[in-house]
Amino acid sequence: MHKTEKAVRRIAEMDRTGLVRMLRGMACKFELDFTDEYLQDVSIERLRHIAVAACLHANGRAKRDTA
Repeated sequence: MHKTEKAVRRIAEMDRTGLVRMLRGMACKFELDFTDEYLQDVSIERLRHIAVAACLHANGRAKRDTA
């Protein structure tokens, strides 16, 4: 299984608390500046989408996987 697929599956199984914890602890080359209120109010589907996108970009896979 490809690393990206593993990450997506792991994120798909996470609850809101786990997703927020992951986003808050992620070491990125860019700033993740979501407010606590936004992270609590956004839909879980949108939160998972944000987490996958951040994970892909943080690991430099976004451009490689689409190329």
